[in-house]
Amino acid sequence: MDPDPTAAIEALRGRIELLLVRVQQLAEENRQLRAAQEQWNSERAQLVERNEQARSRVEAMIARLKALEQNA
Repeated sequence: MDPDPTAAIEALRGRIELLLVRVQQLAEENRQLRAAQEQWNSERAQLVERNEQARSRVEAMIARLKALEQNA
């Protein structure tokens, strides 16, 4: 006895619907991950900039201290 083609089509339709839901979930998760990555990249850039500013200030202080030492 051959399997019922209607039942096979319905089973396939059900699997396709589940896959479509999963694709939508993954697309949303991917969107959220990309947004988080963009935010982290922005935060990292800000931290690098702040680090460079702090480095410049420390180097300037060292230069001033050396100049004061030479004048003393």
